[in-house]
Amino acid sequence: MRHLRAAAAVTLAISVAAGVTGCGGGTSSDGGSNESPKTLTYWASNQGPSVEADKKILTPELKKFEKETGIKVKLEVVPWADLLNRILAATTSGQGPDVLNIGNTWSASLQATGALLPWDDKNLEAIGGRDRFIDSAVASAGKEGEPPAAVPLYSLSYALYYNKKMFADAGITTPPATWDQLVADGKKLSKDGKWALGAEGSNLSNNIHQTFVLGQQHGADFFDKDGKADFTSDGAVSAVKQYVDFMAKDKIIAPGNAEYAQNQSLTDFAKGRTAMVLWQAAATTFASQGMKPEDWGVAPVPVPAGAPGAGKQTNSMVAGINMAVFKNTKNIDGAKKFVKFMTSDEEQKILCKTYGSIPPVKAAQSDPAFSAPELKVLRDTLATSAAPLPQVPNESQFETAVGTAVKELFADAAAGKPVTTETVKARLEKAQQTMQQ
Repeated sequence: MRHLRAAAAVTLAISVAAGVTGCGGGTSSDGGSNESPKTLTYWASNQGPSVEADKKILTPELKKFEKETGIKVKLEVVPWADLLNRILAATTSGQGPDVLNIGNTWSASLQATGALLPWDDKNLEAIGGRDRFIDSAVASAGKEGEPPAAVPLYSLSYALYYNKKMFADAGITTPPATWDQLVADGKKLSKDGKWALGAEGSNLSNNIHQTFVLGQQHGADFFDKDGKADFTSDGAVSAVKQYVDFMAKDKIIAPGNAEYAQNQSLTDFAKGRTAMVLWQAAATTFASQGMKPEDWGVAPVPVPAGAPGAGKQTNSMVAGINMAVFKNTKNIDGAKKFVKFMTSDEEQKILCKTYGSIPPVKAAQSDPAFSAPELKVLRDTLATSAAPLPQVPNESQFETAVGTAVKELFADAAAGKPVTTETVKARLEKAQQTMQQ
């Protein structure tokens, strides 16, 4: 998840990109040199419960790579709160790693800086070809029509997690498949100090993830075909209002959730205070908080009617982590070998099992581990009913502007203020004006 200042930093990085050639220089316009063929620096994103846990998970794998290639990898695990700003500083200073992880929603924004190696057909062939990866993951790796700015590493999607006992106590036999069913079930579940649905009302990225999906269901993309912000369409307004109305009108989200931004909704779920939560690969978090696997179930995120699919039946954004190479690397050949290693069938099975994610590599998905109930829902969602967030250079500004608007609307709902179509549109108009400044 990102800090508010991250989007402004993206804008700064893009504005100065014209004065930076390949992030500090290299020997060519599309790749670095091989001045240091025996070493690589790798910035990994914090995927596990802690930075130290990630070091323990990744270090044996990096030793395997060193044994195979003779290339030593210097690992730094960067917390999510710092990652984007660290990357942006590197794009402007030229002092960055050789290889790094990026949130897939950042791909187009970072692509626009010109600092990342483009994965054209030649570079993709060096790691086995584009066809090895699922389409939805590649679609979240950069602007449409241009070579991807990164390679998919870990894929995720959203699912609906539900507390089996709370459902049974309320006389509910199956998880809701539509939003109308979710609201109806939610009113049965929201009683005696317990609530139906958890939310992270102050988490800008999570706000965007949820409202983007609802926007798809209402026929809104939040950007027009030219990449211009379009936040005030009827569909966009309806999507934001529907999400905030779970608290403001339907009364199935606790008012206190308006202040949540650090996964408190998962704690509430694990402690039996909330019956449902929309999340990505939550099993390990539930286990760490003492919840047994048999205590919860998982189902696809609801849709307006029918079954999940494409277009207005989209029920998740394409979540995940991509792997990128800085163009000014002093070990371009080694960097490509490392990306090939990390996206190999065997490493994908090992790492994605450990992190509870879905391999974006097709062949790795055949492992039986990814057919477990939770991962099967996530995998099927990625394959059939997930859409990437807008791959536009100012995507990060979008997350800040609209994510903040949703945060403010949740605050209004928590305070008992009316959340009307007019107030939602006014907040989105303000967000759009922020984008245009």
